[in-house]
Amino acid sequence: MFGRDPDAAQEMLHSWTAELSTRAQSAADLSERVAAITASATGAEGAVRLTVAASGALTDLRLDDRVQRMRSSELASIIMATVARAQAGLTEQVTVAVHDTVGTDSETGRAVTDTFARRFPPPVDEQPDRWERDARSGW
Repeated sequence: MFGRDPDAAQEMLHSWTAELSTRAQSAADLSERVAAITASATGAEGAVRLTVAASGALTDLRLDDRVQRMRSSELASIIMATVARAQAGLTEQVTVAVHDTVGTDSETGRAVTDTFARRFPPPVDEQPDRWERDARSGW
């Protein structure tokens, strides 16, 4: 494999370990960046504001007084749709972090972005929710 030149073998081994070290550091950097990512979204023209962590878990939910005029089923639907929009934002941010660290064409990069894209796809219905349409039309 290395032929009979011990110096060439040593240089190849040194180069290989340096590359592994660089890849490991890039992967560690990616892990730290992804762990720190949050995404926020609003619904019902700002009556619902929320934030999700990199895991997709809801970490903050703020409702203003306008939600008192909504039926509970509408509010629940708005909250769920807003969570989905925030989670889809995670995928976008993770893609940027992958690009900046391990690269989007690397095996690690593809695995991470594919995982987030599967877990947090873009919302199917990007139309304003019913409450927003009703509020704009004056009910």
